[in-house]
Amino acid sequence: MPTVEQARAWYPEYDAVHGFDHILRVLKLAERLAAAEGADPEIVRAAVLLHDASGGETGSAQRKEHQYLSADFAAEVLAAEGWAAERIAAVQHCIVAHRFRGSEHPQTIEAQVLFDADKLDVIGAFGVLRSIAYDVSVGEPVFAEPSQTFLETGEWEPGEPHSSYHEFLFKLKKIKDRLYTATAKEIAAGRHQFMAEFFAQLLAEHRGER
Repeated sequence: MPTVEQARAWYPEYDAVHGFDHILRVLKLAERLAAAEGADPEIVRAAVLLHDASGGETGSAQRKEHQYLSADFAAEVLAAEGWAAERIAAVQHCIVAHRFRGSEHPQTIEAQVLFDADKLDVIGAFGVLRSIAYDVSVGEPVFAEPSQTFLETGEWEPGEPHSSYHEFLFKLKKIKDRLYTATAKEIAAGRHQFMAEFFAQLLAEHRGER
């Protein structure tokens, strides 16, 4: 079984969005979900520790395919530990299916647990912090009022920035409705409310209304 200390070497300390701190938070959530939902804890733990291990850094050119790269890396790590082929495949499925914008959906309870734990970390207080950290890291404004085109279609106009408020409207506010497990949905309710109130306050302050 890969250890937390092993995993530390696979993730950059400096990445405030997809770094090692993210892995530790997801691990705590995933262990909670796995216990409540009856998932295999060993499969879940290995999948969490490895799910962003290759190409997952913020701003990486490989970010869009990191789920496949990380699944391949996971197979190497677990095979070296002597894992059975079917359990390696189970971990790989969790990793390939964890991406919100990915084409593969989680088919097992273990994959659903990883998906949900990973997505819970993009909403709530840490979700707000991570969205702002992303903007800072890639040189985008932390807030910009969206164009009418974006509000109506979700499409950016030429030159329109990708602010944290855009990300809230485009993705973050939809997370609670994309979760699979009952336990994650319960956790998401409070996190979603906090996040929605934060961005409503942000917009109101920008407009000078509060």
